[in-house]
Amino acid sequence: MSTAPFIAFERVQKLYGEGAGLVRALAGVDLAIGRGEFVAIMGPSGSGKSTAMNILGCLDTPTGGRYLFAGADVTSLGRDERALLRRNFLGFVFQGYNLLARTTAVENIELPLIYRGTPRLERRERAIEALHLVGLKGREHHTPAQLSGGQQQRVAIARAIVTDPLVLLADEPTGNLDTARSHEIMELLTRLNDERGLTVIMVTHEPDMAAFACRTIRFVDGHIESDTLREAA
Repeated sequence: MSTAPFIAFERVQKLYGEGAGLVRALAGVDLAIGRGEFVAIMGPSGSGKSTAMNILGCLDTPTGGRYLFAGADVTSLGRDERALLRRNFLGFVFQGYNLLARTTAVENIELPLIYRGTPRLERRERAIEALHLVGLKGREHHTPAQLSGGQQQRVAIARAIVTDPLVLLADEPTGNLDTARSHEIMELLTRLNDERGLTVIMVTHEPDMAAFACRTIRFVDGHIESDTLREAA
């Protein structure tokens, strides 16, 4: 039985510029993440955490090293193949929600299924199921303007999971929310991780949000400075 990690960086580098202007956003990073983990990625501005997230999400490619996803060498894939990996296996949640303003909650959630060519009735059923899963039953026909910030982020999470991805990548998912709504979103992510086995990788600058994760990785100057597991309660 293979013991290979679900997600791995092997000496991953990302360089920008050249000569005196050379920037090593990632300077040979080794990283392994198991399936079903909830990982928080932290670090100051310019530490490499966002670059790492972009590579994990197949939104960028390394300059050197290898990125392995479920046994596949992502660094050997072409642009179209990376797009398919993104579409089929990854879900994304952002700080700014990124919802279509004049579109209802359930229609926003349907969007990834439209790109997949899912039949209309099936995608509506799956979108409603995802909306209920994030606690917004009865909000199907509300537009973003009719929802609070926390509710909009729940819609965004429902949109990210409606395709049943293997990994949810969350970039500062509580950055625009107050403390109470932030804790609600983190509790939702924790439940999705616990009950559905969803692998969650989250970038955050807030230690109290990172505390919800089972593991915290801190980047500094393109390197991993620390990688710690949460102590059992």
